[in-house]
Amino acid sequence: MARRPLPRILTDSAPLARMAHSTSLARSRELARTAADSACDVFHPLITIGRGLRRLGAAGRGRWIDTPRESRGPLAFFIGACVLVMCLVPYGPLLALIAVMGAGAWAGRERTPVENGPGEAERERLQALYEALVPYFSVEGDPSPLYAHDGGWERVFTEHAFDESGRIERLQLKYPAYFTDGEDQSRVRIEQVLYAKAGRGREYHFGWDELANQLTVTVLGALPADIAAQRFVTSPGETVLGFTDADAVQRTLPVTAGDETRDAPPVVWRTGPRSTEPHLLVLGQPGTGATTLLRSIALQALQHGDVLVIDGGGTGEYGALSGRRGVLGVESGLAGALATLEWASHETERRLIAANRARQAGRPAPEDTRRPLWILADRPTALAHVAVAEGRDDPQRWLQTPLRHGRAARITVVVADQFESAELLSEPVRAHTKARVVLGPATAEEVRAVLGAPPHTTPTASVPPGRGYVRLGSAPVLRLQVPATPDPLDDATGQALRQAVLSLLPERTVPADGAGPATPATGGRQGDVGTSADTGRRVSMSKSGDAGDAGDAGDAGDAGDAGDAGDAGDAGDAGDAGDAGDADAAEPHRDHTGIGDAAGAEDTAGADDTAGADDTATTGAAPDAGEAAAPAELVGAVVRVRTVKGGESRAVNGSVEAVPTEG
Repeated sequence: MARRPLPRILTDSAPLARMAHSTSLARSRELARTAADSACDVFHPLITIGRGLRRLGAAGRGRWIDTPRESRGPLAFFIGACVLVMCLVPYGPLLALIAVMGAGAWAGRERTPVENGPGEAERERLQALYEALVPYFSVEGDPSPLYAHDGGWERVFTEHAFDESGRIERLQLKYPAYFTDGEDQSRVRIEQVLYAKAGRGREYHFGWDELANQLTVTVLGALPADIAAQRFVTSPGETVLGFTDADAVQRTLPVTAGDETRDAPPVVWRTGPRSTEPHLLVLGQPGTGATTLLRSIALQALQHGDVLVIDGGGTGEYGALSGRRGVLGVESGLAGALATLEWASHETERRLIAANRARQAGRPAPEDTRRPLWILADRPTALAHVAVAEGRDDPQRWLQTPLRHGRAARITVVVADQFESAELLSEPVRAHTKARVVLGPATAEEVRAVLGAPPHTTPTASVPPGRGYVRLGSAPVLRLQVPATPDPLDDATGQALRQAVLSLLPERTVPADGAGPATPATGGRQGDVGTSADTGRRVSMSKSGDAGDAGDAGDAGDAGDAGDAGDAGDAGDAGDAGDAGDADAAEPHRDHTGIGDAAGAEDTAGADDTAGADDTATTGAAPDAGEAAAPAELVGAVVRVRTVKGGESRAVNGSVEAVPTEG
């Protein structure tokens, strides 16, 4: 059967083409499009409200499905009660309708999608970082590896942020549970890879979360270096070593930087009888701010205590402290350092004995044993070389007693030295300094060797002076920026910083040129004098004897016919102190501030053979018989002046308590 052909109107497309290109059809399409646009503009509010009501309805339905069955009844009752109240309130239905329409319009508004994903260059950077971590976070035989050579970074990088230049600013990644995150070597390898791939020249903080198997990498900003020396709001026994990151400590202090006042997170070091880190060790390269830190500590310590400075470098960085109230001495020579540290050792024992006697008698400890004493030793190893050359004792030997018993005696020791001389530090210094500071550029191995733990940040190529790391006991390692405390006598110091340091110094008690009368250098205690008020002579210090026999010093000997001295406290053996003027002449370059040189002092065997008043150490020449000023009184090992009842004077090698007199 032959197929019939289709009609021509269905096979010939010419009529359809003519109709499509006709003018009337094009005009009709334009009118229809215009009408549709006009209708959309007119009904756009209704469309938006309808879209919003649909979204609100879907959300309400989902909330109803998620509600437990036992809670659906109370929820339905609450909704019905609200509807009933709205119906009873005047204009309630109208207000409810307006509220529903407004909520629908807000929920149905068109939201412009925000592109918050990484760009093409950022995705390439993340992929490169992912591939660099594959050899360290993958093992053979893992059925579902997080890191694989053909994998993607989307599974492991849970958070990421980039700065304006396209470099990684924050990154949080997951790692397998079998990774040995408890080993420092494994951590260091990962940190080195991230530091190299994320961009060198910046300081990164690595936060390891072993519980969740996550590592957070954060770019750290520079610590503020514009904070100068000032009075910090602290309690007695608290010392501000510097400032650190805001999230590292839970405390802030108001500080003044330039013309503005802001809150800064400090690193507070607590000392005293209840401190777990009573002594401090500072190590660093030359010029990194170790002396600046000791000067800052000295200015804070002078508020509530006395300071004894040993300048082993002999550079005169502590010249501004000389002759100030509370500064017992600034020694830079070997003889003066030995005598001063020997006195500090016996002073520690004297304080312990006096406090023990008061405790056994049921009385509070004497006032002079409760006043804090700070021993600041800057580069003591430099004096050790001189001591070996001269065949004398190492000055660090006399630091053993203050280091071991200083916490109970309220004596704090701060030692600062350089990395090159760290091996020359004595064993007591390294064993009893639990608070540690590393200043200047240092590798992770050097920081770990000093602080006992590696830092959680990457080192930077160049750091400002006073920048480093600190660890107090077993606390975490923190970044540190020391307050700017330059030498005010240095010509290179700016005027603003010079005035800031000078305003914190106590008043002078000894003239700067050493001539003329001076006010007594009490050091903060009643009756302690560094120079005679009448003669202006410097007070000398002689070696005290065996402080362990101080309790047997009941017989103080002949004290210038002033009566029996009774119990002289922690007297020791004063011996024959010699002539302080000769000791000063033997070493003229050494600073003399309140405490002289004891190079000519002699040690005796016991405390029962105490020297009389005629043989007491003086300051070059004995006072005349008619002078009202009393002869020097040896307290611990420091010569002090005191006038007793009846105009009689006595020299006592003991505590600072009043000496009983007869009659």
